Amino acid sequence: MKFIDLHIHSTASDGSLTPTEVVKEAEEFGLAAIALTDHDTVDGIDEACAAASGLTLTVVPGIELSCIYQEKEIHMLGLFIDHKNEELLQFLQEAARKRRERNETMLAAFQKDNFQISMEDLTMGNPKTTITRAHFARALLKKGYVSSVDQAFKKYLGPDCPYYRKRESITPEEAIQAIRNADGFAVLAHPCQYKLGWAKTEELISHLKARGLGGLECFHSSNNQEESGKLRRLAVKYRLVPTGGSDFHGAAKPDIRIGSGRGGLRVPALYLDEIRLSMFLL
Repeated sequence: MKFIDLHIHSTASDGSLTPTEVVKEAEEFGLAAIALTDHDTVDGIDEACAAASGLTLTVVPGIELSCIYQEKEIHMLGLFIDHKNEELLQFLQEAARKRRERNETMLAAFQKDNFQISMEDLTMGNPKTTITRAHFARALLKKGYVSSVDQAFKKYLGPDCPYYRKRESITPEEAIQAIRNADGFAVLAHPCQYKLGWAKTEELISHLKARGLGGLECFHSSNNQEESGKLRRLAVKYRLVPTGGSDFHGAAKPDIRIGSGRGGLRVPALYLDEIRLSMFLL
């Protein structure tokens, strides 16, 4: 049986491997396909596709969009997007502006309290990177302010922490529409991470299904077997295509590997065919 990984990050956002290195690792693992789904950017897709030229590995153009639902940050994956679509690119430019303003406000708050962190520390030599809270966490770790990335989020960067700043929100509906405008397939990413409880998670899924959601990420590195099973049943109930991915970030999440997550993740390639069929029937 062939396997895929439809949730991967590179240096185009907050991963530690370049798109070329991501493709190489996926090929070495023997995957049939991957989706490059960097946060709010498509900048790595051309490089990944070029790196896969001549390989048996398929690269699915993708993205992960951050949005706000009832004061909670949730993430929407877009798969098989036209990453050169003008409407999508304009949407991403606006999202980048909102993220940049949030990052500048957060950085100013840290610096006001004498944290020796600069914008250069956040970009880590890649000025084109899409800066996320993970970049702040890594900078805090490197400077010795925390002992781990997890501690950085718990002490400084989580929603209830002193340096957390919300950015202007993008709604899930806007994210789905942007993905569909670019001929893509919208998937709700890692539903269990939002800690909504099962009743509200189902409410969210039902709400988004009525607004164009096509898939549900049932298999993810953070899920246990029971959670994946419940999500799979919800996907069947709401006629959504089940998908899955490792959420690989490289050194930022060193315990997560491409294709296998924390060791037990396996996403059958047949789900890719189901996505293609679903898109054809839309």
